[in-house]
Amino acid sequence: MERIQSAIEKARQARQQGTRHEPQQAPSAAPRDTTVTAPQVSVVEKEADPKRDALWKTVRTFQPKPAKLTHNRILAYQACPEAAPYDMMRTKLMQKMRKQGWRRVGITSPGAGSGKTMTCLNLAFSLARQSDLKIMVVELDLRRPSIAKVLGLKEPVQFSEALAEKEPPEDHLLRYGTNLIFAVNQSSKRHSAELLQGSSAAAVLDRLEAAYAPDVMLFDTSPLLVSDDTLAFLDQIDCALLVAEAERTRPAEVDKCEQELAARTNILGVVLNKCRYMDRSDSYGYYGY
Repeated sequence: MERIQSAIEKARQARQQGTRHEPQQAPSAAPRDTTVTAPQVSVVEKEADPKRDALWKTVRTFQPKPAKLTHNRILAYQACPEAAPYDMMRTKLMQKMRKQGWRRVGITSPGAGSGKTMTCLNLAFSLARQSDLKIMVVELDLRRPSIAKVLGLKEPVQFSEALAEKEPPEDHLLRYGTNLIFAVNQSSKRHSAELLQGSSAAAVLDRLEAAYAPDVMLFDTSPLLVSDDTLAFLDQIDCALLVAEAERTRPAEVDKCEQELAARTNILGVVLNKCRYMDRSDSYGYYGY
């Protein structure tokens, strides 16, 4: 763990000194304007919006089985010691996003199996335990969708059909509790990069955000070094969180991902997942920028 953290820090320092090589940007939909003119009002200071609340109530509900969540390491749906790392991450994330006026967060990893989906879901449930927040999780890992399986969903949802404007988004949304919506997929989608680069997907997400007005939108995206799906979508988010796997993800992979992300969006930080040996002071496994 110390080796990978040291390598990441050295890479950041090198880029700050101007040694980073900017990669070419892939063609994509019109970039999302992330220029910050003034911090948004803190969500805890917002007045209740009856129309928004009424719209959220129209979304179909589901109730995952606690045993299923626990088996899949989704633990932050309730307050417990195991949820503490995600609660810490939640607090840091909200402080940064409120300061910058951001809403959309992409969560990715260098390769498969790093735990990005688990991190995304635990973060979502942790955020949703704050009743004043409304959270939306959008699954954009269209080649290998897994959220429906992890949550034990049986409903025939396929949000990629909504992104292609073939079906209404409302038909593929599910709500947990009063303030957490999932837009997920039961099966993979062919030509996913082309779909995410197209204008239809960007327009659908813009309309979804405008209608439901979530305080935070979490996007579970595909691994960054596996395909160009995430690269095609990065200019549609405000910031990104990178999940690395201890003892498996190489420092060079983290460095390459940081370069790709920094060229296209803001980087919130790096989550070092699956740490077996940690000092007590490092027990959260999270460090940011």
